[in-house]
Amino acid sequence: MRVSESNERAGYFWLPSNPNRKIPGTLSIKDGGKIELEVLGTFAEGIEAFRDNEDFSRIVGQVEQEGLVTLDSCFYTKKNISFGGLARSKIYVAKVIAGVAYDHEEQVILNSFTFAVEGLDEWVGFTGINVTYADGYRSAQISYKPQDAVEYRISDDLTLSVNFGYTLPGAPAITEAKITQTAYITISSEKGMSLESFIELTHKITSLLCFAIDETVSVKNVSGTCKEIQTEIGDGKKRPVRMKIYYSSISFAEQPPKIHWHMMLFRFPEVKETFDEIISKWLEAYEVIAPALGLYFSTKNNAHRYLDSQFLSLAQGIETYNRRTCTETQMPEAEFEHFREQIIESCEEEKRDWLRGRLLFANELSLSQRLKKTMAPFKKHIGNSDTRDKLIRKIVDTRNYLTHYDESLRESAAQGQELWVVCMKLEAIFQLNFLSVLGFTDDQIELVVKNCHNLNRKLNEI
Repeated sequence: MRVSESNERAGYFWLPSNPNRKIPGTLSIKDGGKIELEVLGTFAEGIEAFRDNEDFSRIVGQVEQEGLVTLDSCFYTKKNISFGGLARSKIYVAKVIAGVAYDHEEQVILNSFTFAVEGLDEWVGFTGINVTYADGYRSAQISYKPQDAVEYRISDDLTLSVNFGYTLPGAPAITEAKITQTAYITISSEKGMSLESFIELTHKITSLLCFAIDETVSVKNVSGTCKEIQTEIGDGKKRPVRMKIYYSSISFAEQPPKIHWHMMLFRFPEVKETFDEIISKWLEAYEVIAPALGLYFSTKNNAHRYLDSQFLSLAQGIETYNRRTCTETQMPEAEFEHFREQIIESCEEEKRDWLRGRLLFANELSLSQRLKKTMAPFKKHIGNSDTRDKLIRKIVDTRNYLTHYDESLRESAAQGQELWVVCMKLEAIFQLNFLSVLGFTDDQIELVVKNCHNLNRKLNEI
């Protein structure tokens, strides 16, 4: 999670099961959703304070500016016990829900979950701001028209909407008149859904945006509402309390990415009419190819500091993707089973267990066959038959050399700049396959290859 400004809030904290013992402390929320609570003293009293298994998975508090807060999944990282003086202890916090205090075992159920994503404004590409210049650019007229939300039904109970917040100039505007527009996403559930389920769904949608933008982008400005938790707004009217939510999201890069529209695989205006279908296909595919997606995204968020490990993740990812989407084998299962038993029966008895283990995956497709199958639908973008065969051989030799360190493959394995080029090719093959998973037609993929500078460069890198 991107937190543009680190927050430090002083206040009092207590366990829901013991509201009478309030201790002072400071809640810190830093970039990346890193949350820490530093308290003076301990929540337990007397001899109980010396227990290592002190249970306080949930802490509530009252802090400056935010008011009530709920801290979830907490544990000590540093515990000091005072003997007549003051002692500071530090506590890890996984999630903060600001604006409400939940009870000890009360489940956090929300009806809406709102978040922004880095680069979302550029990806959406809609603006209600219009600037008209006149008199040789010596004067300008600025107007703003609020943009309508775009809503999609993504399941029987869930809707996703792309919304637009804005601010207008205050009065009097003597030296500055500023208009801002910000895109954000809201997921709504009439029945209600747990906070953990909303976070998981948000991660999957953010991953889709990471893929579309072709950068590691992080969530920010997260909030939620529950129709059961309301506040007075005057004249006897109520509205749901908007709770700010902080947590450490998986999709995160230390440095905010530089977003350029021409580097994106595709943008919202291009898929606006079918975005609900794209989301549904992505969520459905996630259940099947999640390990392959994890390996792909690990190469995009700088998890690998060495080119060798980046290559191995991409090669393994392609193999995993094909294994989970292709049921083909070297021969029909019944035929292979009969063939295997014949071989085992002909082997010396004391070596049969060893042979049985060696033959366990013998009917699986080889890496070169899996690479060929993942390239086949997009071969015109990758090169002619000779180019593809050389690329497959280079990938296989490099994977075998780096995995088994077979000295006979040292000369044929890719190294240095050649290895970087191979990584770019593998990344492009991944992206072409994921576009197909999202339902992009051959013609649409052709346009993506033509218009996306990054993808075009990867495919044509020599």
